[in-house]
Amino acid sequence: MKQEYKLKMLESEIRKVMSEALMAMKDAYIESTKSLITISRVEVSKDKRYADIFVSVLGNDEKRKEVLDYFEEKKGYFRSYVAKNIRMYIAPEIRFKEDRGIEATVRIGQLLDSIKENQKSSDNK
Repeated sequence: MKQEYKLKMLESEIRKVMSEALMAMKDAYIESTKSLITISRVEVSKDKRYADIFVSVLGNDEKRKEVLDYFEEKKGYFRSYVAKNIRMYIAPEIRFKEDRGIEATVRIGQLLDSIKENQKSSDNK
C-alpha cells in the first residue's frame, strides 16, 4: 500500500513537471500548438525506470501524430527537465503515448446529445 502511494505521488509530480516543461519551451512549433496539448496522465513502472507520458492533442489524426513525433524528438529535453526538478536516483526513460480519453469523452457527449434530439423529435410526432 505504501509503495503504491509513493508511486502515485511520483506520477503526479512528473505530470506537473512535464506540464511546466511544456510551458517553458521556447520553440515556435510548441508556441503555436501549446493550447491544443495536454499531459493527461503519467504511469511509472514499478522499478521507476520508465515513465509513460500520455498526451492528449485536440485535432485530427495527422496533427496528433505530428505532435507525438515532435515529443519523441525532444525526449531528451523532457527527461533532463524531470531530472533537474525531481530528486530521484535515476531519471526515468520517457515514452510518449497518445491518450484519446478527452476525445472519447467529447464524442460520447455528442452521441448523447443526438440521442436526446432524436427522442424529442420522436415525442413531438
